[in-house]
Amino acid sequence: MQGEKIVLLGVNHKTTPVEVREKIALSTGYEEPLIALKNITGVKEYYLLSTCNRVELLLVTDAGAEVEDAIIEFLFGSRIPREECRNYLYLHYGEEAIHHLFMVAASLDSMVVGEAQILGQLKEAYRHAAQFNCTGPLLNKLLHKSFSVAKRVRTETAIGSSAVSISYAAVQLAKKIFGNLQEKKVMLVGAGEMAELAAEHLVGQGVGSVVVANRTLARAVDLAKRFNGTAVSIEELVSQLEHVDIIISSTGATDIILYKEQVKAIMRSRMNKPLFFIDIAVPRDLDPKLIDIDNVYLYDIDDLSSVVEMNKSERDKEAIKASRIVDEETLKFQRWCQGMAVTPTIQALKSRIESIGRNELERTLTRMGDISEKDRKNLEKMISSLTSKLLHNPLMYLKEESCAGRDNSDRKITVVREIFGLGNGDEHKSS
Repeated sequence: MQGEKIVLLGVNHKTTPVEVREKIALSTGYEEPLIALKNITGVKEYYLLSTCNRVELLLVTDAGAEVEDAIIEFLFGSRIPREECRNYLYLHYGEEAIHHLFMVAASLDSMVVGEAQILGQLKEAYRHAAQFNCTGPLLNKLLHKSFSVAKRVRTETAIGSSAVSISYAAVQLAKKIFGNLQEKKVMLVGAGEMAELAAEHLVGQGVGSVVVANRTLARAVDLAKRFNGTAVSIEELVSQLEHVDIIISSTGATDIILYKEQVKAIMRSRMNKPLFFIDIAVPRDLDPKLIDIDNVYLYDIDDLSSVVEMNKSERDKEAIKASRIVDEETLKFQRWCQGMAVTPTIQALKSRIESIGRNELERTLTRMGDISEKDRKNLEKMISSLTSKLLHNPLMYLKEESCAGRDNSDRKITVVREIFGLGNGDEHKSS
């Protein structure tokens, strides 16, 4: 590993506007770009991650700026003027690269901190890299460690437990009211984006069916298809209340579309089964007096926003704990890397000193002629003791550097190799 370095470079939602990111999004999937990367000289191992919010490359290389230039060319091609590319790009080396990867895996670098989707995306990208033999011993170890770091963050913090989007907050409230959402029926009134997102979350939680009511029936039919649901006209809204459990309303109406008395009449035919209304519309679609009816629950956009803000505060506290875990795991992995870097030199040094000891012992025994077995063993013990004492200081010199976590292990390795005539260590590099 001496001379090799870990490099991470890429673009994400923080550094690069969407109009630039969409130009480098890998719409062809992973196979084509992974095969193309094999042709870049100097790259020993590599891994590619491509999502809607980021494209990142993780490399092991012993080359310098020429590899970086080739990777930038690979990322941007002729789509972005060359002089602009580095304005959008971030580059991390060694410990910083490890730390960034762990932050991404732990969802601390995501647009929504704590979202669980990114870990699945990392694993999917790794499956493709492994399939095409792009990763080797170092990146395999590093990527598996990133997965375990993410798991540790999820286990030891509550970073993923609080709703931090309007749509997800609506789903969490529904779960509090109904417990298990299996077999519950949802009705979307209108076709607003947040209502669609809430419906997606609810479908993900296993709700039984979705009904879409909209003024434009064609739009209702299109949206219902997305959720394998059914479409009804807006005039059927009240009658449908008898058959559903959760209503998400986000029409563009300028006035109330559903009043207390209409719902009160339906509750009798529903045998007072709970009815949960989520009013995401501005101005509001639903009569605020609905809340006065027994077993009717109503939340509007302000209610959901306050839940989100409260949860963001809680998630920020958990993010501090999660960052500490990432820092700790980064340090551990960096120390492991440095240990791997000095191991070939330690082995070569031991081999050199022990070889000198054995050769000198054989010469001495040859000159001395016949000696007793006891004297022979004493000489062997003396050589072994000398060898250990000679090795002690240089080994401590190398190992202390590794454990201290400082960043000049390569300099120490070079010094020891020069002093003891061990060569430049090329034969020990990972392929």
